[in-house]
Amino acid sequence: MPSIEAGATGPLTTSFPIRLEFAQKAFIVSGGRLLLVRKSASDPFHPGRWEVPGGRLEVGDDLDLDDHIRREVWEEVGLKIEPGAPFHLWQWFMPDRRAPGGGQVRVVAAARRCRAVTLDVSLENQDSGDHLDRCAWVALPEVGAYDLIPDLRPVMRAFLLAPG
Repeated sequence: MPSIEAGATGPLTTSFPIRLEFAQKAFIVSGGRLLLVRKSASDPFHPGRWEVPGGRLEVGDDLDLDDHIRREVWEEVGLKIEPGAPFHLWQWFMPDRRAPGGGQVRVVAAARRCRAVTLDVSLENQDSGDHLDRCAWVALPEVGAYDLIPDLRPVMRAFLLAPG
């Protein structure tokens, strides 16, 4: 069986079960700066790499997709936002830590442009699974200098090239 690296796109054929999850990422711009968050050294998949706030849908708790992205941003960076329209869809595969004996999670994600209602970021609301240790408002021309999670790179290119 071919191995599938954490976060890598991969084949749909495997001898292990594949569980499907949905995630959203918030691209929040204020004053020509994009909010990025950095994964801590304790992150099991992408330590020290940067991404944007967001995460997986909690099916039983999130009322709708707008509620979902608002909750994720509040938990990760303490901001209130106004969700905008999705501008990009993508997927990645990762090991399923809940499946006994192995398995994978196929995460299908939507990237959304969001407007910040508040601007004072804080990592105090995150849960232990977020593994974030820093956030930064980065000037749009400087985003390319940050070591992004690999699967986020094409999404970031789409964001930076799209009008908006």
